[in-house]
Amino acid sequence: MEELEWNANYKLSWSDFKGQPNPDTDAVAVTASGITFSYSLQRRNKKIEGFKTVVKAFFYPEHSWCKSEKVDTHVLGHEQLHFDITELHARIFRARITKVVLNDSLPQIFQEMHDTIDLELADMQHNYDSESAYSINVEGQKKWKDSVAIRLKALDKFKSKG
Repeated sequence: MEELEWNANYKLSWSDFKGQPNPDTDAVAVTASGITFSYSLQRRNKKIEGFKTVVKAFFYPEHSWCKSEKVDTHVLGHEQLHFDITELHARIFRARITKVVLNDSLPQIFQEMHDTIDLELADMQHNYDSESAYSINVEGQKKWKDSVAIRLKALDKFKSKG
């Protein structure tokens, strides 16, 4: 499956939206993005002595689509912000991982953290669409863009390297 890792120097273009549009919806574009998470544990005598984690924010071109005759740069900005919100949550996740204390429950803790961040991400994506009326509310859209930019900057040290 093709995937684009979030990168501060790359903005989505309509050519990245390669999925088949859904004719049964009023939506003119859909961004499919998500967070992948993996970890490894270092053990000595069955005791966990360390860990490594990898958290990435991805955009999935084959699952993202647009109705090309109905989209414009404003809508593209709306879709880019969905991807930026995914990156924001990857940064929040990385920040939370730095506070994890070594213990034998790390696998469960990591799973719970991943589940929680996925729920928080879905909730924010939903609120963003509601408050921007799927980009129709220009003022709501701008408010979200500014807010996400501030939050991304605040978590800059946790940004994706991609």
